[in-house]
Amino acid sequence: MSIPHRSEKSQARPVRKGLHPRNQHNQGYDFPALVTSHPALASHVKPNVHGDLSIDFADPLAVKTLNAALLNRHYNIVDWDIPEGALCPPIPGRADYIHYMADLLEVGPGLEQRSIKLLDIGTGANGIYPILACQIYRWQCVGSDINPQSLENVATIIANNPTLKERFTLRTQHDKNHIFEGIIQAGEFFDVSVCNPPFHASLDEALKGSRLKLNNLARSRGEQKVKTKSPTLNFGGLEAELWCKGGEQLFLKKLIRESKVYSTQCRWFTSLISKADHVKPAKKLISKLGAVDIREIEMKQGNKVTRVLAWTFI
Repeated sequence: MSIPHRSEKSQARPVRKGLHPRNQHNQGYDFPALVTSHPALASHVKPNVHGDLSIDFADPLAVKTLNAALLNRHYNIVDWDIPEGALCPPIPGRADYIHYMADLLEVGPGLEQRSIKLLDIGTGANGIYPILACQIYRWQCVGSDINPQSLENVATIIANNPTLKERFTLRTQHDKNHIFEGIIQAGEFFDVSVCNPPFHASLDEALKGSRLKLNNLARSRGEQKVKTKSPTLNFGGLEAELWCKGGEQLFLKKLIRESKVYSTQCRWFTSLISKADHVKPAKKLISKLGAVDIREIEMKQGNKVTRVLAWTFI
């Protein structure tokens, strides 16, 4: 299957600013190679206004197909798919989180990783953090979620990939008022927990965020602003994935308070924090609860800066 001609200008793919040194996506996307690995991507690849091969990042199907290609080529994952409307994670940024967790645990490349155990709170329909941790570092992973349909989708991905069957298990959270309770079992110990909290307080707020994202994409391509009042969530997101009562700040408070209860059963608790204003109060609460170490890890991808907050009581 062929793809559009690539101009000479696009031959040299720029290094992505700030990605972790071990991140396979530091050199950007090699679209010809990705299409070879995953031919379904070909119909979505075309030159952008700069003459470089790209996809329409405002198109949910294009983004999902790119993810499937990236997971196939770089992580040996086949048949990755998500239901319509589910959160479609940016693979380079998600891989960065896992690489920084390896640094936090002081485990480097080439070392035996199979004894490391990771818990993903809210693994969603994509299961991306455990998938990457299993494939990059060979960790043992548990993914939890409150949505049975999301877990069913991840179970299908696991069933289609033998390497995941040995390392990735799923657990259902039956109580919306709890995060770790009912998931971490008696006598069980995790080296690290990861989480990408719902960062909106309502569907309306999530749609406004998507509209802003689409307008930024349009502006970067020299196009008109998005006029529709209800844009498609281009990176998707079911209710439990993108919004919850109280939004990110309230979810973080619950996560931090409950981490204290399981302080002896997890070495490092961590969470992405999308809003910089939420970092200081989160640190204050963690300190108040008696954590012995708190770390803020900054991750960069181009001009975008995200942060992970990590804390331990051990």
